[in-house]
Amino acid sequence: MKVALGQFAVSRDWRENSLTCTGLMAQALVGEADLLLLPEAVLAQDMNDPSRVIEAAQPLDGPFLKAILAASQANQLTTIMTVHVPDRTGKVMNVLIAVRAGEIIARYDKLHLYDAFAMQESRRVTAGSKIPPLIEVAGMKVGLMTCYDVRFPELARRLALEGAEVLVLPAAWVKGPLKEMHWEVLVTARALENTCYMVAVGECGPRNCGNSLVVDPLGVAIAKAGESPALLFAGLDPARIAHARSVLPVLQNCRFASPELK
Repeated sequence: MKVALGQFAVSRDWRENSLTCTGLMAQALVGEADLLLLPEAVLAQDMNDPSRVIEAAQPLDGPFLKAILAASQANQLTTIMTVHVPDRTGKVMNVLIAVRAGEIIARYDKLHLYDAFAMQESRRVTAGSKIPPLIEVAGMKVGLMTCYDVRFPELARRLALEGAEVLVLPAAWVKGPLKEMHWEVLVTARALENTCYMVAVGECGPRNCGNSLVVDPLGVAIAKAGESPALLFAGLDPARIAHARSVLPVLQNCRFASPELK
């Protein structure tokens, strides 16, 4: 599988972000990618106005997603991102969507909300209640996660035990003391402990660090970005997974049951 990582700074204008996303989709197609991963919360952001995510939220049949679906209509590129969708309580859901051939092929509502480091995502966002599904891309099974989920190894392990060979992680990872180190350590750990590929994309605006990366099943970073907008490509090889799982059979050796959601 060939993956593309589209790292960019999300603006407060959904129209601008729509053009950025569809532009990255076009570039990923030119690069013959099978999967394009975009950041978390690509609909609209404003670091000086946290309520912007509620104001700008759109349903999945709104104009932002219509533009994304139209751009995917005539090809088999799988594009993954998260958007904020209004719920019935006055809050929003942080919804990961996977799009292919003009359709939403998977949805995952973020389980773990970022109530940490003096921030409280749960003030505006309602947590999901279901384990994300696996999707198939270019013959490989892909598990879905979102940002803060990476700090909870149970989810990655559950997806790996269900057959995931690749884990994707759209994120908006906040800058701060040691935070960039946390990001790289956690992404690497989830790959290594589950002998799978981790594909992680970070938003790179004034608040967030970017630093998108791909880590292979033995913990080797095979692609990395800095703090600026970038489009990276990486090849994921099923043979590398098979090798890792033969020399490091942690999924077979583990004596714990598959994690369950509370």
